[in-house]
Amino acid sequence: MSIDARRAAPAAVTPVTPAGSAVQISDVSKTFGRGDTALLALDRVSLSVAPGEFVCLIGASGCGKSTLLSLVADLDTPTSGELSTGGRRVSLMFQESALFPWLTAARNIELPLRANGMPRAERRDRVAELLDLVHLSAFADKRPHQLSGGMRQRVALARALAQDAEILLMDEPFGALDAMTRDLLHEVLEGIWRRNKLSILFVTHEVREAVRLGDRVVLLSSRPGRVIGEFPVDFGRPRGMDSAQTVELAIKIKAQLREEVIRHGN
Repeated sequence: MSIDARRAAPAAVTPVTPAGSAVQISDVSKTFGRGDTALLALDRVSLSVAPGEFVCLIGASGCGKSTLLSLVADLDTPTSGELSTGGRRVSLMFQESALFPWLTAARNIELPLRANGMPRAERRDRVAELLDLVHLSAFADKRPHQLSGGMRQRVALARALAQDAEILLMDEPFGALDAMTRDLLHEVLEGIWRRNKLSILFVTHEVREAVRLGDRVVLLSSRPGRVIGEFPVDFGRPRGMDSAQTVELAIKIKAQLREEVIRHGN
């Protein structure tokens, strides 16, 4: 999905992304339903993501992390507040790979290229490049049921990259994978992020994953979601999930998350 995500809530003035921001979220609230059944999912959330920055969102289940990604991806509109990506192309990757089972890995990756009208020869070259980028060149002709869970997620990542997005939104993309596969995909994603100079907004429940990947970890409160903490990850890369620095910062973040969960009874 390639979008111009410059927008705001109905009747609001269309915002302009401030210089230096790839994503700018300003006092965004989102309410589902009306009247007595209305549910406030997000409450005056403000957050900016710089070009090339990797930001991880964590919080208790139901705190609005996925809702926030949907707003940035233009799949929904905020009830109030302003949100802008300055016209940058945005791509969204879900926890499930959502591949078409009757298409090969190559054909799944090719779909957005066909939708954008790219000529066949160019599509073939671009798909080959993307398969190589996610280390799946040898599996181009395999269908999803012939691939492992990690391989399917790599195909989904390649398909997201096929949209030439400048902003990549990732909604717990590795949550269902085993620890070893997840660790390998962290390395793949980090390499792609560096090479393509992407801005990434990454949702996860795993605090150490957030510290492992992010330049910054943003903590949301229990519903309604509010930004209640930001933690810069100021030690070098590459990082390990079990390194002393990763574990130390993860413990600090998890302690605040735990307090929030207990306070709200989640």
